Amino acid sequence: MKRMYGQRAYVQSAGVKNDMEVDGFSVAVCQELGIELSRHRSRSFEEMQEWGDDLSQFDLIIALSPASQRMALELTRYHHLDIEYWPILDPTGLGETREAKLSAYRQARDQIRTRMLERFGPPTEG
Repeated sequence: MKRMYGQRAYVQSAGVKNDMEVDGFSVAVCQELGIELSRHRSRSFEEMQEWGDDLSQFDLIIALSPASQRMALELTRYHHLDIEYWPILDPTGLGETREAKLSAYRQARDQIRTRMLERFGPPTEG
């Protein structure tokens, strides 16, 4: 998001749970597009709030899994913001070989990119 739209919007990523390390296959397929994820750390919705990101100050939450959609709806039930669910392939556990796994991750990456272009329009940066 930041790579495509720069400072156009304030963006944070969060999940249902904190895995901290970003999956190596995610890092690899994003690197193919020149997107650096190796220093990125994932965090939970609760950690976002603990670190000072008040969810009520966001306009939109995009959930990529049913679990994250449920969590977002629960955490924001008293706030006025939009929550969109984008059903994206979960590539974890798919594929027997390294290339098959990378293929699944590329498919998920490309689904997210397509949804971003449909929702937010052409990139403004990079």
